[in-house]
Amino acid sequence: MRTLYHLALSPQSRLIRLVLGEKRMEVHLRAEPVWERRDEFLAINPAGEVPVLVEDDGSTIAGSQAIAEYLEECDDTVPLLPGTIADRAEIRRLVSWFDRKFDREVTDLLVGEKVMKRFLGIGEPSSAAIRAGHSNLQIHLAYIAWLAERRTWLAGDKFSLADLAAAAHLSCVDYLGDVPWDHAPEAKEWYARVKSRPAFRSLLADAVPGLRPVGHYADLDF
Repeated sequence: MRTLYHLALSPQSRLIRLVLGEKRMEVHLRAEPVWERRDEFLAINPAGEVPVLVEDDGSTIAGSQAIAEYLEECDDTVPLLPGTIADRAEIRRLVSWFDRKFDREVTDLLVGEKVMKRFLGIGEPSSAAIRAGHSNLQIHLAYIAWLAERRTWLAGDKFSLADLAAAAHLSCVDYLGDVPWDHAPEAKEWYARVKSRPAFRSLLADAVPGLRPVGHYADLDF
């Protein structure tokens, strides 16, 4: 069975877990404490980052974008990059938006400060960074709401990798209870639809040692 090296609150790891779930591909999940810089892990990914997918034959694919598109090519029965060339370009644009811009402006400032700093042992959370993350999140939620109001799914008429990338990041922030859902009802309604998909179940069952999720985290009706 293929193995996915991951972290529970890594949105990039969660994206790949969602892709695997949507495609109903079996995988063995292996939590990788990247802060330990294990030699065995660095040997398969010198960048020392998750996610990393290792196939049965030992072949290794590192990085969420590379893994997602690899899995798409392995199994196109459940297409997550559907539509025309233009449709796929929009999907990729939004995936990049969340994995780069949202990650830098929101996820890293909230999950990074509140959770990862503790594991990395690099000091106390920065209150200024957390305030900035909350402020930035309002802007991103408004953008998600704008997309959700005008489209069936974030990138267009069909469910896609863009929805999974956005939901992966939001689920990490929501674990901490930091998403003001009532301020963006259209975004909340979209997220509820994604959250209700079978592929999301394993994420909702996640529990980080010493850090319980907010009460509504696993509630499909919030």
